[in-house]
Amino acid sequence: MSEKGHAVALFSGGLDSALAVLLILRQNIKVTALTFMTHFGCDITDKSSCAQDSSDMSEKFGFTVKMVHLGHQFVEIVKNPKYGHGKNMNPCIDCRILMLRQAKQFMDTVGADFIFTGEVIGQRPMSQRRPQLDTVLRDSELAGKLVRPLSAKLLPPTEPELSGLLDREKLERISGRSRKRQMELARELGLEDYPSPAGGCLLTDVGYSRRLRDLLNYKPDVDFDDLNLLKVGRHFRLDENTKIVSGRNEEENNKIERYRKNGEWMFEAKDTGSPITLLKGELTEASIQAAAAITARYCRLKNNPEVKISYFRDGDEDHNITVAPESEIMLNQRRI
Repeated sequence: MSEKGHAVALFSGGLDSALAVLLILRQNIKVTALTFMTHFGCDITDKSSCAQDSSDMSEKFGFTVKMVHLGHQFVEIVKNPKYGHGKNMNPCIDCRILMLRQAKQFMDTVGADFIFTGEVIGQRPMSQRRPQLDTVLRDSELAGKLVRPLSAKLLPPTEPELSGLLDREKLERISGRSRKRQMELARELGLEDYPSPAGGCLLTDVGYSRRLRDLLNYKPDVDFDDLNLLKVGRHFRLDENTKIVSGRNEEENNKIERYRKNGEWMFEAKDTGSPITLLKGELTEASIQAAAAITARYCRLKNNPEVKISYFRDGDEDHNITVAPESEIMLNQRRI
């Protein structure tokens, strides 16, 4: 059968968005799914329900997936969201509005008929209660064009339903946090492989949010290397201009070296298992002592009374200092 319409999906690859796609596909509507990526964990490298690699699903069921990176637009929203943050640094309402505005531009460009999402009334306390859903609808300027297939029968009919493009009776009336009906629907629609519900966005993580607040407080003009560095290592604040980041393993050491900026100093206990420790700030007697002591605390010689630490940067010869490993009390005082 020829397709009778074209819809654009907001698609994370999680259960709800996948079910929404299948509900629309079974009504003979072409689907182009947009997967949005940010520098805060929602991308296809994550092992969560947020932005799973959806290539197998799209091939099996016959729809197209396009990746869209929100870039600095999203960073600015995280810094100053109109509708505030959740429990941590997650600007869920503003995030949804931005994604829908991007989807609207795409819809207008390709001449699609409507946009749909996997949102469920009452599932998420900040962004999926009815007042918030109405706010998102208004600010995204999609009145009549935004379908929420999993909760459609609990919401006013949309233009595609009123015109007969969508059969409202074939949509769902799910609400609340239970996933029982979703799992039943997955079996009915032949969706066998889907991730367990999980939060993939780092902005909902307490530790990451604490680091991000610290970064924005002392350096409002951040770049992507600054944000990526927040994902790795142990972070310590010396003063308003100085921060220390120490790797936990070889993979993190490599990332720290990748994200460091030209001219920044690194510390290492040579010839033993050692973190790479990055000093972000001015090289002073106090910062050298602190970075070296932290490096000593996490190297394999941490039980020695003193450890020789080398510090270096591109274009300079190595320097050495011998220090006692940092005390747990001081680590806790400085830890971000």
